[in-house]
Amino acid sequence: MAGNSGSHFRLHAPPFTYAVGVRTYQISPAKGCLVEQRVLGRTGRSVGVVGLGAWQLGADWGEVSEDDALATLVAAVDSGVTFIDTADVYGNGRSERLVGALLKERPGLMVATKMGRRAPLDPAYYTLDNFRAWNDDSRANLGVETIDLVQLHTPPSAVFAMDSVYDALDTMVEEGRIAAYGVSVETCEEALTAMKRPGVASIQIILNAFRLKPLERVLPAAREAGVGIIARVPLASGLLSGRYDENTVFADNDHRTYNRRGEVFSIGETFSGVDYEVGLEAVRRLRPLVPEGMTMAQFALRWVIDQPGVSVVIPGARNPEQARANAAAADFPPLTAETLDGVREVYDELIRPRIHHQW
Repeated sequence: MAGNSGSHFRLHAPPFTYAVGVRTYQISPAKGCLVEQRVLGRTGRSVGVVGLGAWQLGADWGEVSEDDALATLVAAVDSGVTFIDTADVYGNGRSERLVGALLKERPGLMVATKMGRRAPLDPAYYTLDNFRAWNDDSRANLGVETIDLVQLHTPPSAVFAMDSVYDALDTMVEEGRIAAYGVSVETCEEALTAMKRPGVASIQIILNAFRLKPLERVLPAAREAGVGIIARVPLASGLLSGRYDENTVFADNDHRTYNRRGEVFSIGETFSGVDYEVGLEAVRRLRPLVPEGMTMAQFALRWVIDQPGVSVVIPGARNPEQARANAAAADFPPLTAETLDGVREVYDELIRPRIHHQW
């Protein structure tokens, strides 16, 4: 173990795992309670049902200092998080390096990264040579020889049908560069295409109260195929946190300012493609459904957790308080059928006509 003895890190005894009915839980020594574990598809690894998305710690969400980023990572792990998702382009490797610093002191975590957006979004660039080069950078940033899970980072749709791409990924597994691979997708059709490949361990897809389409075909197909589902953008870029209103101003270097209409990357990545004002109205309609003692953000996360087939949900966090609150969503009981129906009613009325056909 590396010798970093700084105040950012506190080591704990290994957690203990118990089976309770059909679910598996792990006692987090720091949290002092049971944390539900789910198997992440064909990786065969069990992870806490609430993970951490590390985009915020790299770039595109305003400034986050290194100290705050490390404190956020530690708070998440201390709260029972065992799965962290990052990417090589988040802050040009900054996010990966921060996660790597954590790994030196917290072995046993499962870390997933993504690759493919360092080159033009052209299928011609998705080659074994490029994969190896990108993988070399990620392994150096993370400080590991073998990366637990590498995902293609929302590549062009044509890539999902290319035999050469999966052959290259299989080669990287054989070389010991990666333990498993998956894909991060924009559309349900991309997910359905990818999961037919036997080597695809997981699908990362936008799933939240504003994005219900994956419930129709993607999640059932993934369950049948044994493919893990990593639910990303669960708070719709913070809209579903309930913390924003018509007067909220985001920083100039925050994608919620510069990408609202898809100016830089897919509009679906910002507020899940939902018009900001429409999203605010939807949140106002959802608030009466939130159980007592639960925040709006925890409600949104609990909704994702309750969808059959979800392996792990990966909300982002910019500070330790957010990380702890997000992890606590797993502590609440499942939402009632009446509540789930209420979420669908809001979706059908306000969101479906604008969003459902697009992704």
